[in-house]
Amino acid sequence: MHKHFKNRDSIILSVHPHNDRGTGIAATELSLLAGADRVEGTLFGNGERTGNIDVLNVAYNMFSQGIDPKLNIENIKEIIDVYERCCKMDIDMRHPYAGKLVFTAFSGSHQDAINKGVHALHERNTGIWEVPYLPIDPADIGREYEPVVRINSQSGKGGVGYILETKFGLNLPAKMREAMGYTAKAVSDHTQKELMPEEIFELFKKTFENKVSPFSVREVHFNRTADSMKAEVTSSFNGKTITTRAAGNGRLDAVSNALKQAYDLQFELVTYQEHALEKSSSSRAIAYVGIQKPDRTLAWGAGIDADIISASIDALVTAINNR
Repeated sequence: MHKHFKNRDSIILSVHPHNDRGTGIAATELSLLAGADRVEGTLFGNGERTGNIDVLNVAYNMFSQGIDPKLNIENIKEIIDVYERCCKMDIDMRHPYAGKLVFTAFSGSHQDAINKGVHALHERNTGIWEVPYLPIDPADIGREYEPVVRINSQSGKGGVGYILETKFGLNLPAKMREAMGYTAKAVSDHTQKELMPEEIFELFKKTFENKVSPFSVREVHFNRTADSMKAEVTSSFNGKTITTRAAGNGRLDAVSNALKQAYDLQFELVTYQEHALEKSSSSRAIAYVGIQKPDRTLAWGAGIDADIISASIDALVTAINNR
């Protein structure tokens, strides 16, 4: 029609798509590409049978491709509130752009991609939105992406790591994120429910923080020599206390060697990472320690303290108790 009408410039070519075959949006966009001037639609697809096309869906699709639809659509929450109040109809939780779950990822692979995409976005700082599985920045339409990653039995290390980092300021080593992901997945699978951020944080603390049984360290004194660091470690195992001296290439290594010597423990200190707790009101730091057991698997611990050495030792002891 667009190509064969006489006096085409005097005609407004309008399309009025329905969604009976589930292709309403696609048909609309193809019509626009083929030369249509106007689209007749509804808010959120409210129409006959399966609905007329959702003009907001088309507008946001255009917006996601850098085309200004010339509509006031920057606050979808307000539009939803008016629609639901006036039409007495609810928006489906998976309705494109408007549903409660459309900016939410449960799948582990999706969460990992979103997490990496958000980090890359901040590093590039180009002002161009490019994040996998999120066609537009939720903030551009009045939504939030704080809850974009949610945890259930489908979730993995990326989602758990994202929540612990963005909500609580914990930047776990990669392999520790994996271990925490399996821990959260197991709990969600057992309870058959989604885990809230606070539950994930509590699970992290319960699993990887401040485990003082059966091993604990009571007191440590250091002495640096010309070629090594020496530690005198007072520790206990099931209530029995002993003092051991050992050397290492640093404070944590010396403490590790003393504990291995005292209890004939078999492990290797393979991962150490630390950072300040930026979301904490105090000047505390967190240390993460990973040890490798004889079967080549890893055990993890974390310690939090104003003194980074104390935090490191707490993390090491927890990792040993998690063997």
